[in-house]
Amino acid sequence: MPRIPFAGNFWAFSKAGRELASWHLSYETVEPYPLSQVGELPLGEAALYRVQKMAWARKRVDGKLTEDKTTLIYNSRISLTGIPPEAQEYVVNGKPAIEWVIERYQVTTDKDSGIVNDPNDWAAEHGDPTYIFNLVKRVVRVSVETVRIVKALPALDLPACKER
Repeated sequence: MPRIPFAGNFWAFSKAGRELASWHLSYETVEPYPLSQVGELPLGEAALYRVQKMAWARKRVDGKLTEDKTTLIYNSRISLTGIPPEAQEYVVNGKPAIEWVIERYQVTTDKDSGIVNDPNDWAAEHGDPTYIFNLVKRVVRVSVETVRIVKALPALDLPACKER
C-alpha cells in the first residue's frame, strides 16, 4: 500500500506551521510593525486617518521615476516609511500581501449602480478610525514574520523511497 514518508525533520516544519498559523490567524491583533510616520498625526482627529487611495512614493533611479516600496503614501497628510523589503517577499496569489491592502482599501464607485464602497465607513462604524492605518502596519508585521519563518526552515529531508 503506498504511503507518504515522514520528513526526517518533520517537527521543524510542524513548529513553523504552528507559528505561521498563529501570525496569520491573529493578523488583526498583532503588534503593528514600527514604521516611521511622516505628517500630521494628532491621534484624536479621525479625519486625518481617512484613506482615499494609498500609493507608493516615487523616487528617481537612473533618471527614471520608480516606485519606492519603502514608503507608502497613506493619504495626503500621512506617509509611512521604513517598510522593509521582506514585506514585498510574502506573496499571496501572485501579489505581495501589502499590495492587496493598498488595492482593496480605497474608496471606489461601482460604474453601473453608482454605489460607493468606502472602507473608512467600516472603520468608523466599529469606532476605530485608525483601523486601516494600523492594518497596513500589521500586514507588514505578518509579512516580515512569515518571511523570517520560511527562510529559517531546514532543507526538506525525505527518506529515499524503497520498493517493497
